[in-house]
Amino acid sequence: FGIFKVLEGGKTIEMNGAINSSSLVNFNKLHQKNPKVTKINIKQCDGSSDDEVNLLVSKRVYDLNIEIHLLNNAEIASGGVDFFLAGKKRTRGSGTKIGVHSWSNGQNEATDFPVGHANHLPYISYYKSIGFTDEEAKAFYYFTINAATAKNIHWMTEEEIIKYKMLKP
Repeated sequence: FGIFKVLEGGKTIEMNGAINSSSLVNFNKLHQKNPKVTKINIKQCDGSSDDEVNLLVSKRVYDLNIEIHLLNNAEIASGGVDFFLAGKKRTRGSGTKIGVHSWSNGQNEATDFPVGHANHLPYISYYKSIGFTDEEAKAFYYFTINAATAKNIHWMTEEEIIKYKMLKP
C-alpha cells in the first residue's frame, strides 16, 4: 500500500517514506481491507510531494481515531509533521527528530504572503480540524513557516515540542 504496510495482527500500520499523490488512495485501500487498524508506527517521513493529499490523508487518520507513534530514531519533517499531528494519541520512542520549515509553491515561500493571507488558510484550517484551537493553530503554523526557509529544516527543541503540544499521551 505504498508507504503503508500492515503488520501482523492487522491493527498496526508501519509507515516509511514521503506522502505522495497516491497516499490517500493507498491508505483507503489498506483501511478497507484492515478496518481494525488502531495505530500507525512511523519509521521515517520527510514530508510530502502533494500537500493537498497530505492534509486529506492526515484528516482521514484523525477521523478514524488512529494513534501515531514515532519509532526509535524516527525522523519526520514538513508534511510528515502534519501527518503525525493527526494522531488521536501521539507518542515517540527515543532519538526521534521533528523538523519544520516554510512551504514553497516553486515561486514563493509561505513567508512571502502576509499573515492572514488566503494561502495560509488550508494549513490553519487543517490544524483546527484535528483539534487545535484557532490560537494554537495559528501559533504553530506561523512558527513552522518562520522557523526555516523551504530549502532548510529546523529540528524542534524539546521546549518547542512541549510548547506546541506535539505529543499527546
